[in-house]
Amino acid sequence: MEVDFTSDAWLSRERGLVAAARRGETAAVAELYRAFAARLYRTILMPRLGNAQAAEDALSETFRTALERLDGFDDRGTSIYFWLARIAVNKATDMHRVKARTRRALTSFDELLAPLRPSAPRPEKQLVEREREQLLEEHVKTVMGELNPRYARAIELRFFEDRTREECAELLEVKLGTFDVVLLRALRAFRKRWEAVVGGELGSHA
Repeated sequence: MEVDFTSDAWLSRERGLVAAARRGETAAVAELYRAFAARLYRTILMPRLGNAQAAEDALSETFRTALERLDGFDDRGTSIYFWLARIAVNKATDMHRVKARTRRALTSFDELLAPLRPSAPRPEKQLVEREREQLLEEHVKTVMGELNPRYARAIELRFFEDRTREECAELLEVKLGTFDVVLLRALRAFRKRWEAVVGGELGSHA
């Protein structure tokens, strides 16, 4: 049930809850969550993210961050809601940034793998082109084998098994937003290792 966080009665109650939460009392944390979670989800996260799963992930991250930083919270006579709201806005913004960066990284990776995609046989294909594709495939395998296993698995699921983001997150046992971050880091790690291993040997596809 949402509260009137501007009322004197609630502000007095809230200060007690915040103090208890700082002491690690889970009941106080749960009450603060019940008081503000629905409002943050409805008025801040869903309008900015437009996706229920993403909004839920951002809500979870909002409260996780708030608990980590609770000792630094200064109410200054106002409700903790406004502090939570700023954190929620930042989480939504971060998600958009990660999504944009991941999209760019995905495009780059797709361009790299384009020659390996199945295609109709072309009799006129030159021998040098076939050899180049084989070399590219060998390099991809080499780089994948040198990645952090979690990063390699994220790339395998998303690209080589062509699974949805939701399926990938479920198989890695993480939230959707967390998978997006893992995939972005995986693609960056792949690019860095690719440049170290391959360099300019195959051109500028990476």
